[in-house]
Amino acid sequence: MRNGSVKEVLAKIKYDPRENEEDYYILIEHRGDYGSVKKIPMGLIELGHGYFFVGEAQIPYHRILKVVRKDGRVIWETRKDKRGVTR
Repeated sequence: MRNGSVKEVLAKIKYDPRENEEDYYILIEHRGDYGSVKKIPMGLIELGHGYFFVGEAQIPYHRILKVVRKDGRVIWETRKDKRGVTR
């Protein structure tokens, strides 16, 4: 499930010709609304150095909770515990 950093996983999905980015989405922790999760299709994401972009919004990679295939298979998941602390 967890092979490499989230940025490496996203780059593979975006740039590997064997992958179709439309088959994936990410779940992020929504800032300002503790416990709220937002689903973002991979096709809307542009990768940056320390952040990714959805339109004009700049979002840090550490807010990503999961990378998921449309069939529900989790490709990558954060190691944060229920308090939000990275393990």
